[in-house]
Amino acid sequence: MTEFSPAPNPAPDLLADPAALRQYRGFIFDCDGVLIDSLVANTAYYNTFREHFGLAPMSVEDQMFTHTQNVFDSLRRIIPPELYDAAMAHRKHVDYRKILPHLRREPGVRRLLTWLKGAPFALGVNTNRTDTTDMVFAAVDLEGFFDPIMTAGIAPKPKPDPAGMHAILDAWGLKPGEVVFIGDSDVDEMTAKNSGVPFWAYKNPELAAELHVPDFAQLLGALKRAWPEIPGAVQGT
Repeated sequence: MTEFSPAPNPAPDLLADPAALRQYRGFIFDCDGVLIDSLVANTAYYNTFREHFGLAPMSVEDQMFTHTQNVFDSLRRIIPPELYDAAMAHRKHVDYRKILPHLRREPGVRRLLTWLKGAPFALGVNTNRTDTTDMVFAAVDLEGFFDPIMTAGIAPKPKPDPAGMHAILDAWGLKPGEVVFIGDSDVDEMTAKNSGVPFWAYKNPELAAELHVPDFAQLLGALKRAWPEIPGAVQGT
């Protein structure tokens, strides 16, 4: 049994050649759906806007859209155009601390990050969140792993524009082929493509990717086999 399911388009089996994995010096992660399970939290957040304006809860389609898009495009989709400015103003009054209990850390992610950080590899985040990322990482005990953390509030343009990825590469002094981007959506797939960075799809076999990651435990096992000289004992889950 292989650690990863095959990509939709044929690609070299990087796990069959540990040297191929050893070319990577940095790992960039998407946030929602990858580092954290936040679908319930995001749905609760955006439904506060719907409720505020007397609208019904979001449809399933809107839930999936807002789960991967930035807040500006999300509000444009779920709020009537004439209420958009009012919705943006209402953002200041939404207490995101009430949303935090809905967040869950993805299983095995802290163990993976602890091993990667100790190696050490460069670790960064490229997310379409804006001003809640630090609060979220504090809530799920993922503080201190990532530098830089590129958000839609910092990058010149949100994903799938490559500006955020380029900013991370510049900060690290690395080339696109020396890092990978781990994401779970078509937005992430396109972001990687636009920036020339190899893409690994997390829990989404529908995406075109060099590797499909079913869970972080299997990914950690594969990386340990590629770098056997790195100590393997880590703490955390």
